[in-house]
Amino acid sequence: MTLEIAGGRGGWPGSFAVATENARWTRVYAGGSVTFGHLVGDDYRTPRVWSAHGFGLPEADLAGFAVQLAKVMKHHAYWIARAECPDRRAGDATRWSPGRYDDEDAFVYFAGPCTHGDRLPGYHPAAAFTIALPHVRGLRIRVAAYLAAS
Repeated sequence: MTLEIAGGRGGWPGSFAVATENARWTRVYAGGSVTFGHLVGDDYRTPRVWSAHGFGLPEADLAGFAVQLAKVMKHHAYWIARAECPDRRAGDATRWSPGRYDDEDAFVYFAGPCTHGDRLPGYHPAAAFTIALPHVRGLRIRVAAYLAAS
């Protein structure tokens, strides 16, 4: 089941939309970005984000996150942001590193343009993280490549 709540005039940039797919992920669209929320009671499985450097997810959550990325690319806010982005290479996979598996914590890390409110150095647990919509395509390519190779 998908719940889409859109405000603003015609869903143009700056408008707000929430999509809930399951008990694990939420997506909020606002201002040309998407914020992914990860709803898990276990702090260990919470995504780890190093603001402006990248993020990591438990490997077991990666397939579900790939579904979320696909849904973002179907949303009208994604296509509006891509069309308005002056950087035509913003959606390239080269904006993101290939997934790197860390066998100590069973997380997969992707370096790239991901943010959250904490500017401290290093990876920190974060219940939500934000990605500019034009960069979603490149991340989807990297996540799919990691999943295909595993």
